[in-house]
Amino acid sequence: MFTGLIERTGKILRVRPLARGKKLLIDPGDKFELALGDSVALDGACFTVVSREGNYFEVELSSESLEKTTFAQKQPGNKVNLERPLKLSDRLGGHLVLGHVDGVGKIITVRKSGEFLEMEIDAPAEVARLLVEKGSVAVDGISLTANALSGSAFSITLIPETLKRTSIGSKKIGESVNLEADIIGKYVARLLSKGAKPQGLTWEKLREEGY
Repeated sequence: MFTGLIERTGKILRVRPLARGKKLLIDPGDKFELALGDSVALDGACFTVVSREGNYFEVELSSESLEKTTFAQKQPGNKVNLERPLKLSDRLGGHLVLGHVDGVGKIITVRKSGEFLEMEIDAPAEVARLLVEKGSVAVDGISLTANALSGSAFSITLIPETLKRTSIGSKKIGESVNLEADIIGKYVARLLSKGAKPQGLTWEKLREEGY
């Protein structure tokens, strides 16, 4: 479980092919405490540390990870957002992020607004249906707010601190990003789907309860 508050950016040093996946060697920069078997989020996708080389660490990507995320496109030298898992004693400053990427979005507009950067991202249908205006969404692992929705697209505003701490400020129009919708929206959508038969749960009931 993560918060979407990125700790720092790391760099991909090496990409090695596996029979049905890839292995990445990551340089996290300064000392970054991770042990073998620990979980770590890279651009919002949760992986397991499988080996250490000094301060560097390796993770393995399955064919599923390559298919569902932007990591099939990653090359040595690319930056990635890093976050270690949430501790039960930590403050939850962002929102609950599982590290399970729901789909890949594409940046369709980027514009400066004073010290801020505004982006519009086109989301795949399976993610777009779970987004709500002013709701939370993880973009490359960053906890952000969907300011407005337009069809399958949503807009975000990036503050200077986010631009400084993450890699998203270097993204250009046409580039892809990992998206994870808010877990609460997923459960609500499941309960209201035809495949589930909740007892007494309706749109009217949810509105009454403030959802």
